[in-house]
Amino acid sequence: MIKPNLWQKLAAVIAALMLMCCMALLALQMRANTRHEQEVVQRLSLGLAEHIAQRSELMDTSGMRDAAVRALFGQLMAVNPSVEVYLLDDQGRILGHDAPSGHLVRNKVDVAPLRRLLSGAPLPILGDDPRSADGRKVFSAAPLIVQGRQAGYVYVVLVGEHRQMLADDLAAGSQWNTTWWSVMLVGSLGLLAGLVAFYWVTRPLRRLTRRIQAFDIDAPTPLPPPEPLRPGERDELVILEHAHAQMAQRLGEQWQQLRQQDLQRRELVANISHDLRTPLSSLHGYLETLALKDATLSPDERRRYLGIALAQSAKVGRLARALFELARLEHGEVRLEWEVFALPELLQDVLQKFELAAQARNQRLHAEFPPGLPLVRADLGLVERVLTNLLDNALRHAPEGGRIEVCLRATADSIEVSVADDGPGVAAALRAQLFQAPAALGARRGENGGLGLLIVQRIVQLHGRRIELRDSERGALFVFALPRAEPAA
Repeated sequence: MIKPNLWQKLAAVIAALMLMCCMALLALQMRANTRHEQEVVQRLSLGLAEHIAQRSELMDTSGMRDAAVRALFGQLMAVNPSVEVYLLDDQGRILGHDAPSGHLVRNKVDVAPLRRLLSGAPLPILGDDPRSADGRKVFSAAPLIVQGRQAGYVYVVLVGEHRQMLADDLAAGSQWNTTWWSVMLVGSLGLLAGLVAFYWVTRPLRRLTRRIQAFDIDAPTPLPPPEPLRPGERDELVILEHAHAQMAQRLGEQWQQLRQQDLQRRELVANISHDLRTPLSSLHGYLETLALKDATLSPDERRRYLGIALAQSAKVGRLARALFELARLEHGEVRLEWEVFALPELLQDVLQKFELAAQARNQRLHAEFPPGLPLVRADLGLVERVLTNLLDNALRHAPEGGRIEVCLRATADSIEVSVADDGPGVAAALRAQLFQAPAALGARRGENGGLGLLIVQRIVQLHGRRIELRDSERGALFVFALPRAEPAA
């Protein structure tokens, strides 16, 4: 069995609602037409009973005058057979009528509607129909005055029994046809309008359904950004469609980023494995040589082999420590210990650690900063690690007799630090991945496979800043910033 979709369900609901509304509207319209017709008939014949009461002497002090009443009834039947005339006493009891034998059902009429009519109440006013047990019809009424006092009422039913039967017979066929065709016409037009409206309203929902069904997170390229919403857009379905498009685009971008990060992680593991394999293989080889040829090696050879093994083990240790520190930074285990300090003093201390290494290669270390440089607010230990890594990187890539410059300058809310060397620099093809793929530079960027630069980047990011490699006429130029303790006035 085929289940209906949302549009078909809405169409069925609107069809049922339209049918019920048409029936209710038709019933209200028929009732309104009936009341309008009653008011017109009653208003046109409102003075009929008064005319009869004034022109005919129907009662005297002894009671009803039968001859006058019969003459009146005969005259009215000849002139207007649609009305029925009754003579009532002041309590509403029927004293005279022209109803055929067996047609009179009531002997008394409620006089309250008569009094309302005579007092000028709004029309239509319905009174009791003596020829019906519970029927009520429009009427005309007037008091009968005999010798200055009210003796009863002239009560005229304006829609008599014969007229009612004739009207019912004529209206039976036409009324049903009118009702049927009215319901069909209004229902069809309403259904058509409803279907068109629902089709137009649910169009964004159908588009959204197709997009959700067609969404493929593994697509080779992420989805394009959705078109912006029109100003003042309030259609919930359009807003939902736009939100889904944004979500799908964001999911696609994040998935691409995750895939790229996974690829970088694999490359990182592969390159680190390669970097570890070389010193470990060398360490194992020299230790194995010492073990196998211990008896034949001279003391000088033994010391040389041990020195090489120690150097390789130290290299492995440095790489392991760098990996451990990077893991702590990546997983948010490092918490900044904020403090205010003078950056030039810290820079001088770090430069002193590299003086012997620089002198050994005839390299010059130069620091430049203006006097009265504002204090910075940062983690002193981590900032020292940043300067150490950058200077170590610069010393290893600057040629013998080269120059390493560290410059400090103040900006509106930061202290900018630049570290420059006159080495070979960084190839243009490697710049984009310099801080994403730590092993991309291989042996060109140091023995730890570029982990030092990645550690520097994570530390600077923890301080809410970024590090970048800028263009330089010679060598590499790394620039980063640290927040000032007090912003510039």
